[in-house]
Amino acid sequence: MTGLVAKFRSLFSSRGDAATEPANLRDAPAFARLHKASFHRGWDSGEFEQLLADRSVLAHRLRQGRTVVGFILSRMAADEAEILSVAIAPDQRGRGLSRGLLHTHLGYLAGLGIRTVFLEVEENNAPARALYARAGFQIVGRRERYYKDDSGVQLNAIVMRRDLS
Repeated sequence: MTGLVAKFRSLFSSRGDAATEPANLRDAPAFARLHKASFHRGWDSGEFEQLLADRSVLAHRLRQGRTVVGFILSRMAADEAEILSVAIAPDQRGRGLSRGLLHTHLGYLAGLGIRTVFLEVEENNAPARALYARAGFQIVGRRERYYKDDSGVQLNAIVMRRDLS
């Protein structure tokens, strides 16, 4: 009987698990809210609508129940892609959700023939840098004063790369 209870609990608790899915234009407002909560200069819904309508952009949402709690977008060109943005809702961070989102997204990129993926990350964003390093990205460059924080301080960016093939 204990095994059945454990199995039931496992099935029941998995209902709240996050699901990674292809994104669409209807996700633009949720993406804009998440981006604004995650970055110094948040992109608005119109910017996300343009990206989501672009055939060279691959986008995934991370959903818990009916709520979008994360996203990732990449722009593809030939056999390369650049991750444009990744965001997780502030109250969901630190739970490992971004690992699955990134892994799924990279799998889709590989399936589309992408061989190399690049990204830029704020130099002092230790959690994101650790995520990317664990996912096999390596530092290949640095951009001085690439970002600005809310107070106008200029911050450096690290350029990272991962080969998918």
